[in-house]
Amino acid sequence: QVQLVESGGGLVQAGGSLRLSCAASGRAFSNYAMGWFRQAPGKEREFVAGISLSGINTRSADSVKGRFTISRDNAKSTVDLQLNSLKPEDTAVYYCAARFGSVIPAQQGGYDYWGQGTQVTVSS
Repeated sequence: QVQLVESGGGLVQAGGSLRLSCAASGRAFSNYAMGWFRQAPGKEREFVAGISLSGINTRSADSVKGRFTISRDNAKSTVDLQLNSLKPEDTAVYYCAARFGSVIPAQQGGYDYWGQGTQVTVSS
């Protein structure tokens, strides 16, 4: 079992920044690829960004490229998502997810464990 707890969400004006963090506990964090997803009201949960076991490889959705950056610290068992140049359409609940192994899926079903989510609200 892996437990994931997100933090760092909040209310921010358009153009602002936030840094989300996900703390993992349980099994060896370095054995899990990590991902961030988000779900806006009335919409499907969508992939935002993912990172490989070592942190060398990342992938992100086209909608956030150049604005959001994912990183991880295996010593601290954390994965962060830096959100810059935020837009109102980035408003959503953001979820952290873990997948055993090196692959970074962009589909929800590819992940084994999920956090409870943290709300990000961007005002115009």
